[in-house]
Amino acid sequence: MITIKSQKEIRLLREGGKILAEILENMRMKVVPGITTKELEAEAERGIKKHSVRGSFLGYQGFPSVLCSSVNDVIVHEVPSKKILNAGDIVSLDLGIIYEGLFTDAAITVGVGKVSLNTKRLIDVTKKSLESAIFEVRDGVTTGDIGNAVQKVVESESFTVVRELVGHGVGYQVHEDPRIPNYGRRGQGEVLREGMVIAIEPMVTMGGWEIDRARDGFGYRTKDGSLSAHFEHTVAVTKDGCVVLTIS
Repeated sequence: MITIKSQKEIRLLREGGKILAEILENMRMKVVPGITTKELEAEAERGIKKHSVRGSFLGYQGFPSVLCSSVNDVIVHEVPSKKILNAGDIVSLDLGIIYEGLFTDAAITVGVGKVSLNTKRLIDVTKKSLESAIFEVRDGVTTGDIGNAVQKVVESESFTVVRELVGHGVGYQVHEDPRIPNYGRRGQGEVLREGMVIAIEPMVTMGGWEIDRARDGFGYRTKDGSLSAHFEHTVAVTKDGCVVLTIS
């Protein structure tokens, strides 16, 4: 069921989104060679406690952490662990919080120390594809318009969009309708309406789009072992565009 949020709810989501953006930025600055993803989880927990909010992922479908910290070929939903990050790795940090009973969701991918030029290009292109999708959002466009915007940026750079994992509505729950694929044809799919709140989250690989379960039973990895990057923002649809809620 697709839901429409009130202006008051969108204001509260914006307040929560600012908090989420601050926590993610603090974690980004902590990503250095030698740190573990469990230590990044502790940083997320400190930020959540500081702002008196709740992590929305903890306990969701049995997930045991507040943070998803997906390394290298793991696309999303990897559980933080004692895994040490080494120079040249990449890590995707995906976090959701609940503020005043409302949910926001955002993700970034960070290079650990010095990464290869092609790895940096993967990160940059994934971020650019999110920006392109956000530019499309307004009342009356379709989910196919958004997916097409992502796909065009990604495939023009010879990377690949993950197809089995998608963005989603958000606000009252962790995941709501509609599904927001990162590929598609313009004019197809669900029509966006003013007041909808969605999480757009390109997931992009250097290789193929096929996926497997990660070893921890929660994450998803690329089937061919290629590197993957992930960026995400929560946005509110307006008549003439959108408001990005998860920025500081």
